[in-house]
Amino acid sequence: MTHKVKITVLRRELFPDLQEQYLANSKSGKCEIFHEGQEFLVGPEEYMSMLNGKFCAEAWDCVSRYIYSALQGGSIMGGWTNDEKMMIACCNDGTRPVIFKLERLDIDE
Repeated sequence: MTHKVKITVLRRELFPDLQEQYLANSKSGKCEIFHEGQEFLVGPEEYMSMLNGKFCAEAWDCVSRYIYSALQGGSIMGGWTNDEKMMIACCNDGTRPVIFKLERLDIDE
């Protein structure tokens, strides 16, 4: 059996009060890289190339360890979520975080 991971963008949040207080561009708004409903499919090749530049490097840093575990057939968040093959994660942008759903897909060969 092989494994892939489907990444789905669930939400793009915005905290304008924090942007106003802390950012050089206080009107930068929501993340412009992702949009709700966007999906990515990650296999070993895509993992090694960080989706060939199609994914934000900061967001990738936040989710890549969970993707790696899932690609090995491991539990992503066993005991934390209601399905050990799925988790909800976010990037570390504190003023405009993006919320992702990660799902391990088990593929019979």
